[in-house]
Amino acid sequence: MSFPPDDPGYPGYAYPLEPFDASFSVPARPRKFQSRLWLHALLLLLTIGSTTIAGAEHYASFISEFGGRPVPLNWGLLLRGFWYSGTLLAILGAHEMGHYLLCRRYNVDASLPYFIPMIPFVFLTGTLGAVIKIREAFPTRKVLFDIGVAGPIGGFVVLVPALFWGMTMSNVVPAPTEGSVLFLGEPLLFKLATYAIIGPVRDGYTVNIHPMVFAAWFGMLATALNLLPFGQLDGGHITYATLGRWSTPISIVTVGTAIAMTFISVSWLVMTVMMLVMLFMLGPRHPRVIHEHEPIGTGRNLVAVFALIMFILCFTPVPIQLQDLVGGR
Repeated sequence: MSFPPDDPGYPGYAYPLEPFDASFSVPARPRKFQSRLWLHALLLLLTIGSTTIAGAEHYASFISEFGGRPVPLNWGLLLRGFWYSGTLLAILGAHEMGHYLLCRRYNVDASLPYFIPMIPFVFLTGTLGAVIKIREAFPTRKVLFDIGVAGPIGGFVVLVPALFWGMTMSNVVPAPTEGSVLFLGEPLLFKLATYAIIGPVRDGYTVNIHPMVFAAWFGMLATALNLLPFGQLDGGHITYATLGRWSTPISIVTVGTAIAMTFISVSWLVMTVMMLVMLFMLGPRHPRVIHEHEPIGTGRNLVAVFALIMFILCFTPVPIQLQDLVGGR
């Protein structure tokens, strides 16, 4: 039963309602997942170019066997640069799309991936990776965990077969004895792939890695760095989702450890500076989710253990080291 609101006999009558204003409208909410497609496409094309040029350099180094054979410059090298660029962009793309697709699943507003091109003759990788921008707060710890861990898992799924496939195209050559040589740190996963595909390497010899392996190596490095339990890195998201307030002291310890690592290897410098900037701009605490106290459950804790295993497999304390070899040293 209902009463007309302007009837004085209606029990709740106090005053007549204002006439309805047909011109009144509720402001529309901005649409989610909007991106400047032209910018994302431009950055992707530039990164394809920079990584392909870097890949051509890596392929020339590969077939020269550490400079032991002359390599003529030709357009064919640029084509073979796709061994590296295609593999690397697949790994980075899988990582960022893992984040993005989970954001779409949970309706957490985010941008498409931004690829970051770098000058290939200065940066060995031709890129600093890729990022997405998340534009709103995470609703729950479960959502935070799923979005945070999806990226490393996506990249890992692509880099593992690429590593083993690339290792089948690698070869063993005499180790260089003179000149400047760039040594790559060997994560545990890299050592496992080397032993499984190539076997033990005799003293005085070294593995001459195919460019696809170098792309997988950079993917491992990016995965390990992203899984560091700091701030708003993927590892920081996972740590906060699983350990709550304990993530803050863990972040501070992580930064302190990174600073100490710069004294062991200068290749830690860029990552350490980036973490220090994030620390001073955003603070040591991870932003809270909207529903703070919802548990994530046993299944996600097991996935967190798998993320720790990925970190251990991909981590190396000295990623890159330049050595000058003189007289057989």
